[in-house]
Amino acid sequence: MTLLCHRGMAQNDLRLWYTQPASNWNEALPIGNGRLAAMVFGKHTTEQIQLNEETIWTGSPHNNINSNMQQVVPELRNLLFEKKYDAAQKLSLEKMKASQNGMSYQPAGDLLIYMSGHEVASDYSRELDISTAITTTSYTVSGVKFFRETFADFGGNTIIVKIYANEPGVVNCNAWLRIPHEKAVTKINKDDKYLLGEATPKSQEGIESKIKYSIVVKPVLEGGRIVYSDQEVAIRHADAVTFYISIASNFTDYKTLSDSNPLTKALADIQIGMSQPYSVLKAKHTSQYQQFFNRVYLNLGTTDAAKLPTDQRIKNFNSSHDPQLVSLYFQFGRYLLISSSQAGNQPANLQGKWNDKTNPPWDSKYTININTEMNYWPSEITSLSELSEPLFKMVKELSQSGKEAAQKIYGARGWVTHHNTDLWRITGPVDGGFYGIWPMGGAWLCRHIWEHYLYTGDKAFLNEFYPVLREAALFYSDVLTEEPEHKWLVVAPSMSPENSYMQYAVDSTKKQSVSITAGATMDNQLVFELFSTVIRAAAILQTDKLFADTIRLKRDRLPPMQIGKHGQLQEWMYDWDKQNDKHRHISHLYGLHPSNQISPFHTPELFAAARTTLESRGDLSTGWSMGWKVNF
Repeated sequence: MTLLCHRGMAQNDLRLWYTQPASNWNEALPIGNGRLAAMVFGKHTTEQIQLNEETIWTGSPHNNINSNMQQVVPELRNLLFEKKYDAAQKLSLEKMKASQNGMSYQPAGDLLIYMSGHEVASDYSRELDISTAITTTSYTVSGVKFFRETFADFGGNTIIVKIYANEPGVVNCNAWLRIPHEKAVTKINKDDKYLLGEATPKSQEGIESKIKYSIVVKPVLEGGRIVYSDQEVAIRHADAVTFYISIASNFTDYKTLSDSNPLTKALADIQIGMSQPYSVLKAKHTSQYQQFFNRVYLNLGTTDAAKLPTDQRIKNFNSSHDPQLVSLYFQFGRYLLISSSQAGNQPANLQGKWNDKTNPPWDSKYTININTEMNYWPSEITSLSELSEPLFKMVKELSQSGKEAAQKIYGARGWVTHHNTDLWRITGPVDGGFYGIWPMGGAWLCRHIWEHYLYTGDKAFLNEFYPVLREAALFYSDVLTEEPEHKWLVVAPSMSPENSYMQYAVDSTKKQSVSITAGATMDNQLVFELFSTVIRAAAILQTDKLFADTIRLKRDRLPPMQIGKHGQLQEWMYDWDKQNDKHRHISHLYGLHPSNQISPFHTPELFAAARTTLESRGDLSTGWSMGWKVNF
């Protein structure tokens, strides 16, 4: 195996390619430049370019704090310490309800391009070349070869689609916009010759949506003519047509919406995109993208399996030897992060930046009890360090909005956020008392700040973000509570993300699972790591010795990791693990990865217990747990 960092090194066949168009959204090919994103279907009859812009969300500036929770938290702690777990869960379900559960990331719309007379096509191929970040569709109709290139310009603020053929004057198509929101407007501006789409997403959970956005599509012809009707453009007998797409909203930051018209910004972006020849834009796009992508080259070898289309390779993977598919998969992960997270923009959300639904799964929010962090695991280790900047910006913003949650819910200093947030940086619990009472999201996000410092040695960065780390630690310093049995300091109430340890009967036909707890193993690991990070950072920066000493004493009183009756690493403070538990989260293995608190050399007993946990939860031959892979 070869893993090299080398700017400009040639890559081996880094293409996802297929011999048929996408039949649904999941089969389409993703492109993005950090802010804009699209899914390209590659249909030869009516092409569909599904469009996203990162700031199109429901809602408007707000936080979801319910200050009535503050009087409930001490009661929950008492019930937990009295081991009245069912009563604690009941109370949390009744009283620990936020004002709302977060807003939804929204699609912008679709550009549809009908290719007249292309119903029957042969020699079809579509591909995404992740070494250049360009999709290509090609096919033959009546002996004429047609081509389509699409990319999200890394050098600008447009998505570009070019259609051409190997003969002149044969490109005939109609193009229009489709927007999935109520009261959306699509029309043609005949004076300035562009397609326009405008919309505001619907309100959600009582929060009025105030995001307004505009899509502008400008066709530029080589030969032929163009006809504008009320809602679509018709291209006739062109040698080629290039569609320039821009999208802009009135979003300024999580607290502010602009008074300016997003159409003005979208038109300005179009003009910049059109100011240079297509060939120059394409070359600049690829060059800028490759500044990131070409830093890492992974060679695991190649077999004849690599000659097959990507869908066939995936289907055959368990029965064939295809090491190059593994390296393609590795690089595809890097491609997605590069395409969805660029400096100055929003971080990658639950679906990166790609979403076609007005009611997406889990709202396509930032799920910060694992998913957001997983998005950024490739950042430092695969030489994409700068791409974490949007994440760090979000953490800094959460450290501000999270002060309200700390004070109004827990009566504490510092800042806290729970297991979900959104564009507006909400910090209260989401999804109620079973899933939402997990005040640890900020602690996990802080790990990425420290890891960035470890990889870069950037002391100025550490100094800038030290207040974020310190205020997160200050919250836990305030809320850690002595539990009565062992006199350990624990976080309570909390949970082990999305898992439960017992049930109680609600009535004769229904049972309720219990998640709420005190001193969950993952909580202890997170607080231990955060306190250790702040202690080390304070020493490096030669500051804050008194606070470092304070949290050092509290760190020493955290519950230790424990080995249970099945030889497993305990998920909770008590030995409640079910031997046949197959829950998708294995949160208590945070101490193994990414936190490195468990080592085969320094803590061999805990390492063996972690292995036992993995064996009981899944197949060690694949080793997947919580979305990550561990090799023993």
